[in-house]
Amino acid sequence: MPRPRRPRRRSRRLLKIFLFCILCAAFFHWSNRSLQTERFTFSSPRLPAGFDGCVIVQLSDLHGAEFGEGNEDLIRRVREIRPDYIFLTGDLQDQYRQTPRSYAVSLGRAMAEIAPCYFVTGNHEWALRDVKALKRELEEAGVTVLSNEYTTLSRKGSVILLAGIDDPNGFADQKPPEELAEELRGAEPDAFWLLLAHRNNCFQREYSLLGADLVISGHGHGGLIRLPFTDGLISVERSLFPSYTAGFYQVNGSDLFVSRGLGNSGRTFRLFNRPEIVVLTLERSPS
Repeated sequence: MPRPRRPRRRSRRLLKIFLFCILCAAFFHWSNRSLQTERFTFSSPRLPAGFDGCVIVQLSDLHGAEFGEGNEDLIRRVREIRPDYIFLTGDLQDQYRQTPRSYAVSLGRAMAEIAPCYFVTGNHEWALRDVKALKRELEEAGVTVLSNEYTTLSRKGSVILLAGIDDPNGFADQKPPEELAEELRGAEPDAFWLLLAHRNNCFQREYSLLGADLVISGHGHGGLIRLPFTDGLISVERSLFPSYTAGFYQVNGSDLFVSRGLGNSGRTFRLFNRPEIVVLTLERSPS
């Protein structure tokens, strides 16, 4: 008759399973909590000479995430980059976690102390229904809030325009992006301009038609799970194989850059998709 298994073999097997679980947990934590600084360059012959080499940090989709106490790790990383400008492209808060305004305002104040900082709303800010108070408190903290409007950026004697639009979840009577683009072109028909617009999935059918030199978005979370040779596996709307989830895209002669973002919403998680600090350098290319 067969001999019974030795207890030692069973113990070894349990130990291997335990170690495997520990490694999986460590990798999962690293994928969701370990900051990654990613550097990109956008080149255009239309870029004014004074903005050649301009460094922009984009932070998107934090959803109340904490990287160090009071986000001290995130703030330190951004400070070390020494950016010319900082763009916050929405969803600092999260409706499912009921992220307080104080979180967004505290982070905004810290960023505004590093460099001129600009903010546009995401869908989660509107879901929390305190957008007016949030905008007011961010402005008081030194952040420029762009609500369907544009402003002028100056660097080394050159000027470009920066426009920002509220998320489509905003007020029903808000100024549409097309009207904003028309106003901008009417005032500065030849200006190089950037557009901050939270929703990556509005680019193809809407934002790509506005005429911006570069649209800068978030919302896609990198497709949550990123696998080789894909553009993300699952969209935030839970559809498979979404596009426009990370990096550069071009449609209708317009360029888009999408951040993978930093946080998670509700019960979602990241896999092979670490929280991303975007460092975007503008480069003047030959005509």
